[in-house]
Amino acid sequence: MSNLDRQAVPSLCGGRGFVVAEPVRELLSPRQVPLGESTVVRRLLPNLGRRMVGAWAFVDHYGPDDIADGPGMQVPPHPHMGLQTVSWLHEGEVLHRDSTGSVRTIRPRQLGLMTSGRAISHSEQSPAPHPRLLHGAQLWVALPDAHRHVEPHFEFHADLPEVTAPGLRATVILGTVDGATSPGTAYSPLMGADLTLTDGTGARLPLEPDFEYAALAMTGETRVDGVPLQPGSMLYLGCGRTELPLSAHSDASLMLLGGEPFAEELVMWWNLIGRTHEEIAEAREAWMKGTRFGEVEGYDGDRLLAPELPPGPLKPRGRVR
Repeated sequence: MSNLDRQAVPSLCGGRGFVVAEPVRELLSPRQVPLGESTVVRRLLPNLGRRMVGAWAFVDHYGPDDIADGPGMQVPPHPHMGLQTVSWLHEGEVLHRDSTGSVRTIRPRQLGLMTSGRAISHSEQSPAPHPRLLHGAQLWVALPDAHRHVEPHFEFHADLPEVTAPGLRATVILGTVDGATSPGTAYSPLMGADLTLTDGTGARLPLEPDFEYAALAMTGETRVDGVPLQPGSMLYLGCGRTELPLSAHSDASLMLLGGEPFAEELVMWWNLIGRTHEEIAEAREAWMKGTRFGEVEGYDGDRLLAPELPPGPLKPRGRVR
């Protein structure tokens, strides 16, 4: 997934100084961002007051959108570095192409995991023909310094482990939940799960007290630790929890994201994550010159051009503004 803002603003992320070391209930409101030709997303991370949750550094929620009479998602080739992208669908299909030669159609509750490492480019499209509805989330995971220059690669996992309880099914996207571990490669302590609850369910999900967590409501009427969530909103939960109370007042679903607070300070600008202004500027120049990030074969159209850098230097700071 790309950040298509033509006036890209640097996000200064990371560092443990602003991590909430106790349970909280901080509701994060999304902002509307156009994506490609016909998709509008709700951007929840980075947010005005919170930049990361563990290593999760970017969260877009979109749909459900009726795309029967339109092209659906159309995101041209664009670069990434220093991160992983996580494609997660509830409805619809997305065709992924990248500069390593990977081509894969991702369908609901299948994991498309792209590790950019030092440099990669990719495109995302609703295939033709495509299902009527499109609904999902796109997320980034920041890579720690020890792994941010790995070789770029793409993983696809159609079958993911599940944890079940009466009225609750948790699909493990990344990391481990209640002893069930995703096959997706993670480079720092983190977790991601898709939770489905039936109407009237009350359940408690075990958590790691050293992780910070946030819950993204996808569909239906849910309460997370007693807080009602509307679809497209996110509740930051802080650290220090051993379990999470959940309840549903209709059939509902949400995503739970968590991880050990990310210690390193980052500079996130456009679709690139680095550590210094110079590193980001060099990567932008390489993309504009057509070097380093490779080519995406098979996409019918032009690649994205990078926006201009801001006039002042990009400086890494803390996790919140």
